[in-house]
Amino acid sequence: MIRLAIAEDHQSLIDGISLILEYEDDISIVGTANDGEALLEIVEKKRPTIVLTDIRMPKLDGIEAVKRIKKSHPEIKILAFSMFDQTEAVAQMIEAGASGYILKNSSLHEVLKAIRTIAQGDTYFDANINTNALTSEHKTKSKGLLTKRQIEILELIALGKTSREIADELFIGVHTVDTHRKNMARILGLQGKGELMRYALEKKYKF
Repeated sequence: MIRLAIAEDHQSLIDGISLILEYEDDISIVGTANDGEALLEIVEKKRPTIVLTDIRMPKLDGIEAVKRIKKSHPEIKILAFSMFDQTEAVAQMIEAGASGYILKNSSLHEVLKAIRTIAQGDTYFDANINTNALTSEHKTKSKGLLTKRQIEILELIALGKTSREIADELFIGVHTVDTHRKNMARILGLQGKGELMRYALEKKYKF
């Protein structure tokens, strides 16, 4: 029996998938979540065999949630379910530990096929995803400009964290964070207080 957990911030989509899966004898939904933090709680309590998760979710995005799940429960298989078909987004989910990636415009038949394929230990990618492009190329675009620490800070800025919160999470001083902010703005040619946040949000799934 496949024990499935679903994480998706649109409840109507969860309801639609749940209705279809009710008629499948080999799949049982053990929990659903509308944000990343709730997903982690379900994983700890229900121990699903497969997690079907979106990338963009409140509180904790899918990429970070997958990293945490695979760190504590490497046996759990992850199937990404997203509207993003960019190479960078797919590559980040794979690096986080996902075994497959399907798009939200896929048929429910394909969703079922992907779940069963992942359960058997194989990988599964949506036919509309160019798997040949999944190389380390996505790493070089911004990393050639910014240091590893600056990229870490930029990712936290994209999550809406303040300089104090970033400093506490990375165990560095607030002044250090502010200095990195100024340097990143200079390197990226950004001006104005909100421009770095705007850039961080635009590039959130492209590092």
